[in-house]
Amino acid sequence: MTFIISSDNNSPPLTSPHTTEFTPKTLEQQLLQEDALLRGHFRLSSGLHSDTYVQCARFLRRPDLAAPAAAELARRIQEAGLQPDVVVGPAMGGVVIGYELARQLGVPGIFTERDETGQMTLRRGFTIEPGQKIIIAEDVVTTGKSTNEVARVLEGLGAKVLAVASLIDRTSGKADLSFPNFALLPVTAATYAPEECPLCRANIPVVKPGSRPDKAFS
Repeated sequence: MTFIISSDNNSPPLTSPHTTEFTPKTLEQQLLQEDALLRGHFRLSSGLHSDTYVQCARFLRRPDLAAPAAAELARRIQEAGLQPDVVVGPAMGGVVIGYELARQLGVPGIFTERDETGQMTLRRGFTIEPGQKIIIAEDVVTTGKSTNEVARVLEGLGAKVLAVASLIDRTSGKADLSFPNFALLPVTAATYAPEECPLCRANIPVVKPGSRPDKAFS
């Protein structure tokens, strides 16, 4: 069974033309408003199991919520003195936030995706030039594994990864990254290797709400 932390969906949007400050609490309230913060037993895109899942697609379906969040990420990036040439948002979770962040920063936004073998790559005519500076955009950084995978692809093309920017950091700043991690909201959640998962031992059905195909876990 999946439990959803929710608030009244009929409540008015939390953003308004008079909103001047975007805080972690702002995002947390919006996730709750959109029924995007889930509790239960989940298989994450990393292959790990967890008691918590943030379904950012439910949040990002709202342009009026996505734009202020991306604007805050852009502000933090620029405040740090970073100016990318391109924003890369890995499919699927990074596509929408990557596009909006690119718009806020005034640069092109493209995405990587997995090929038929499950390997991350650039397709659809997207290219990276040697020396270009990149911000990787993610909806959620879970372990840092996928972000590092994307970084290796980009660096293999001669690009320089400046940072990753995400809505959610599930690692509490502990992701093994060689570049800065800008995140709007830390989310504490238990994660387990499948063979050590107490939720599995309790026979609680596992849900895989993400979009990565099963072959990508092999």
